[in-house]
Amino acid sequence: MPRLHVNIDHVATLRQARREAFPDPVAWALAAERAGAEGITCHLRKDRRHVQDDDVRRLRDEIATVLNLESSLDPEMVAFALESGADAFCLVPENRKEVTTEGGLNVRAEVSRLADAVPALAERGGLVSLFVDADLEQLDAAREVGAEFIELHTGAYANARGKERAEELARLKEAAEHAHRIGLRVNAGHGLDLENVGAASTLPHVEEFNIGFAIVARAVWVGVDAAIEEMRAAITRT
Repeated sequence: MPRLHVNIDHVATLRQARREAFPDPVAWALAAERAGAEGITCHLRKDRRHVQDDDVRRLRDEIATVLNLESSLDPEMVAFALESGADAFCLVPENRKEVTTEGGLNVRAEVSRLADAVPALAERGGLVSLFVDADLEQLDAAREVGAEFIELHTGAYANARGKERAEELARLKEAAEHAHRIGLRVNAGHGLDLENVGAASTLPHVEEFNIGFAIVARAVWVGVDAAIEEMRAAITRT
């Protein structure tokens, strides 16, 4: 069964909407751990639209599980990641005008920067993953730059319906199989919720789901404990 890592970005989004001290994403992360989260993920963006530098430092000091830091390849952000003490790093594309991450990293186009960033992060003791679409060429490139993991971008699957969703799930399955065959470990995430995570749980070789927005939004209605318990149950039912 894949582990559930909970992304706390949108707790910080709510806080930043009013520039208040609450809700505290670190306190929320601790509550998520108590409810069964097996890791905490956050994305420190260059524009600091939600998570702040001090949030990452406090998460490192206070959480008991795995801290997974998402980062762009911007030199400032890689430098911060190197000093963060995070247990894992996921390198992602970043566009300031996007509402959320819009697609996977173009590994082929970023080989030069990745050739520097991936080993540097790995030397700090962190597991390094690349957030990629279900594209076999990108998976081959991820192996070439030395990544240990890929995180499959499940957004196209989550947004599709009917026959199209089944096709997207098949593409993800093919990608997971290919990644495993060439020696890459596999995570997955983006857009997953209670309605679609069950089928995603059938993907082979996936070790971890990173899920944030759906859990935070559900917690508004039922609380942190119930939201995480429901998501874990949706994953384990398969």
